[in-house]
Amino acid sequence: MGNPPGAAQPRLHPHDLDRIRRAAAFVAANDTGTVLADLLPGLAPAERDAVAAHSRFTHAAVLVFPHSLGDLHALLLAEGLEAGPIAPSTVVRARLARRYGRSADSLEVGILRAPVTAADGSPCEIEIFALAVPPGSGLDTLAAGERAHDHEAHLALEVTTPDPVVLAGLRATLLDRGRTTADGGGHNAHEDTTVLYFRTGAESGHRRLELNTSGHHAGVLAAHGSTGDRPADRLLHLMTGAWATQAVAVAAELRLADHLDTAPRPTTERLAELTGTHPDRLRRLLRYLTELGVFAPDGTGSHRPTEPGRLLRTDADRSLHPLALLYGGPFYRSFGALGYAVRTGRDAFEHTYGAHHFAHFAADSQLADLFDRSMAASTQMFDPIAELVDFGAARVVVDVAGGNGALISGVLAAHPHLEGVLLERPHVVEAARETLTKAGCADRCRLVAGDFTEEVPAGGDVYLLSRVLHDWDDRQCLAILRRLAEAVPEHAELLVVERLLPAEEDAGPSLAVPWDVHMLCNVGGRERTAEHYGRLFAEAGFELTGVAELPLDGALLAARRTR
Repeated sequence: MGNPPGAAQPRLHPHDLDRIRRAAAFVAANDTGTVLADLLPGLAPAERDAVAAHSRFTHAAVLVFPHSLGDLHALLLAEGLEAGPIAPSTVVRARLARRYGRSADSLEVGILRAPVTAADGSPCEIEIFALAVPPGSGLDTLAAGERAHDHEAHLALEVTTPDPVVLAGLRATLLDRGRTTADGGGHNAHEDTTVLYFRTGAESGHRRLELNTSGHHAGVLAAHGSTGDRPADRLLHLMTGAWATQAVAVAAELRLADHLDTAPRPTTERLAELTGTHPDRLRRLLRYLTELGVFAPDGTGSHRPTEPGRLLRTDADRSLHPLALLYGGPFYRSFGALGYAVRTGRDAFEHTYGAHHFAHFAADSQLADLFDRSMAASTQMFDPIAELVDFGAARVVVDVAGGNGALISGVLAAHPHLEGVLLERPHVVEAARETLTKAGCADRCRLVAGDFTEEVPAGGDVYLLSRVLHDWDDRQCLAILRRLAEAVPEHAELLVVERLLPAEEDAGPSLAVPWDVHMLCNVGGRERTAEHYGRLFAEAGFELTGVAELPLDGALLAARRTR
């Protein structure tokens, strides 16, 4: 896998340059007061003044991805920014390592600072985090994911009195009165600085706030890294996770995001009329959803969807609305029998409903449609694949169990020389036809209604198998892979999309870990490590040749036949 032949590799991506320019312009146009008003609209003026009395706006931060950290000084100088020396960034490096399942030692992350004068004449700067992404390093997907989501971009306040009591008080004010949520932090030993991050509900593009102060404040960091200051608090938050699932599901059922993302927004009383709900109980639900970060008060007696909340709109791009209904509906009930699945080794879903979830959904057209739309909600996992893989020598791409066609349509749209074949169940083929038509490549893709466990189209140069193997145990996976080995020509490449469990020594936050429990409970399959997939490939007659990261903790595994 790699970039298309002849693709130019700019020393700094245009998106990165644009982020640097916008950050410098923002600093020059703002000061402490305007930044607090922007990020913390829920604070009363007197409360903002109190925060400003103990802190000041110091910088806007961005994360960029040069080929080498040594390139940055010259690149910034060309933008009129004279940066200081590069210092190692342990906090951001650790966050990136956890987010993408990498070893921290494999990432070279530095910090540069370039002075910019704020609107009130005070000295400020832009803070530039830089992850070195040398050509061929395999970090291009990580960079693409960060550019898409700007996880590390933030505005920063420095605590002017480096006292743990002041720091704890500011943290409590930002969380409680400022209606922010804790977003991690750490201690940078190289600079002896404690950093706390917060997620905000700001209407602007600024979603993260950094609060930093000199010294190592271990107690405040310990509190900030949890949902509460005491073990009992943390455990109670975990125990109420089912309540959050249902609250989000009810928000989706009532289409609250659709109703509240309008101008003017309805009052709670009017929203109750629109949704046929009890006004007081709806108000209490909205308060809980606000605490969860799905909605935020808009200052007029109504609420507005936050950035995550907008994904519950029914018309949002890659809406998570159907997924909320699925997780709060059929899977919610079957998860109540998780203990049965763990004790017996059998599927809780089949125990609950009397049939495996594929058969159960297939027998109900509405459930089948909900499941197919839910699968489509996570298709951003596919975004980098068209550019990540070199399709130059290929002519025919076969998508096995290709769902609604999101993956193959992206590949065909990016590579006009390709022809496609999509194999799917009969009732899904029409949805795939619609997706391919919208992408403008329906005339280059043959749709085949059938069962991939029985027959796989021959004659392809690249075969795609997305989010299929995790549905099955190892014995069934081997049968699927052996069927593919019979159909895949010797020269062809097999590309598999799955979430990968982190290796034990690299264990960290990963969506694959809870999904693994979902699979054992509801489907009978499992998530696997790259090594586990490698063993299955080898036994079926394939060799694992490469692994690349994808969004949503996904991975692209490349394999070729060995016999």
